Amino acid sequence: MVATGTPPLELQQFPPYLVSEHRIKLIYKSGIIVCSMIRLTLPTVMKDFILQDAVQRDITTARRVALLEILWNERYLTRAQLIARVALRLGRGCFGSSAWQDTFYRDMCIVKQAFEAAGYRLRYSRNKQQPGYYLDGQPALSTGFKQILQNSVAEVDPRQIDIYRKLTFAERFHQGCSISDTARKVVTYRIHQENPRLSLVEANRMALQRAYSQ
Repeated sequence: MVATGTPPLELQQFPPYLVSEHRIKLIYKSGIIVCSMIRLTLPTVMKDFILQDAVQRDITTARRVALLEILWNERYLTRAQLIARVALRLGRGCFGSSAWQDTFYRDMCIVKQAFEAAGYRLRYSRNKQQPGYYLDGQPALSTGFKQILQNSVAEVDPRQIDIYRKLTFAERFHQGCSISDTARKVVTYRIHQENPRLSLVEANRMALQRAYSQ
């Protein structure tokens, strides 16, 4: 049955706004009422929390969320480029080894449906000069991603560029190694924070595996 008008006695246990603003389907099973709220709107922060938990636990969800985020921000990325970008986030082999093409196809079917649910159409361009997936009617870069790039460029000091150009090859190499070492230490710290039972040596080994298994 579907509740309409004045809610029946069984529904008085639910908050009034749920009964008045949403259709409620009642299923009687062993004397228990199962309430299914249609189009129930939960706070975004709650849904994001559950999604992040699912991403950490399930590699399939993690891949699809990564694909959504990448395609939301950038256009004209081929299958190979998308797989490479997702692998940078989740690790090499995240699509599997033997049936990775089928895995990518299934993931993209869900991603397309997700975009369609929000009113967007994901298409594929076969133009040789600009091939790849893109959102129909959307600019090459999302507004947010474009703003990030602009802010990054604005933060670059021309004097720093001049100094870098004057460095010798050895000095540039040393600087690059220093940056890589700092990045590895940051990853090691995060791994240790997420897994306190790990020793720093083990966390460092995992950080190295992530960096060089791509």
